[in-house]
Amino acid sequence: MRLKWVVTCFAIILLGGEVLATDQEQKQEVAEDKAQVLEEKAAEKDSDLAVPKSAVITPSEVQAVDPAGAAPLDDAITCLARSIYWEAKGVAGADMEAVASVVMNRLGQKGFPETVCAVVKQGSETGSCQFSWWCDGRADQVKEDDEYVLAKEIARKALNKQLKDRTHGALYFHDRTVEPDWAKKYTRTAETRKFLFYKPRGGAAK
Repeated sequence: MRLKWVVTCFAIILLGGEVLATDQEQKQEVAEDKAQVLEEKAAEKDSDLAVPKSAVITPSEVQAVDPAGAAPLDDAITCLARSIYWEAKGVAGADMEAVASVVMNRLGQKGFPETVCAVVKQGSETGSCQFSWWCDGRADQVKEDDEYVLAKEIARKALNKQLKDRTHGALYFHDRTVEPDWAKKYTRTAETRKFLFYKPRGGAAK
């Protein structure tokens, strides 16, 4: 009788695990589909309309995407969250939010691609990446889970248009510890603890 009870309990646990995994997979698919629609809207000119409730990515949905921080960068959430993570992990949330805004600001702008992943990977074909972490030759897997959870939540808000743009429309940024020549050609729009932000002086982005 006891053996039967143990077997029954084990079967229930296995079934519960399968249901949980299926639920997480469904949330991931929903989140990725919503993100694709949202990045398309963000790339359109004059897309200032609020995101419809049906298209808003929820916190649980975004956290179901790339839970181990090791997935290929082929969807908007993963590309945006990983960029936020690698550019600004370990510093204030304001820095992470500002990085997210720069990526989103670039969508649809002249000189930049129309998808988040393409924006993040831009320049890799010529060895001059816009985001240095993408072609620094090191592994891109996440190392700090808590930091990545925060990065995904910031990515969610950015895609949902729920994130205040601390950069005031910036398309470029650099670390405070460097002084790149290109910065002299642009107008500084904002600064955070770690970064300085810029946009073109009345001209098109490059």
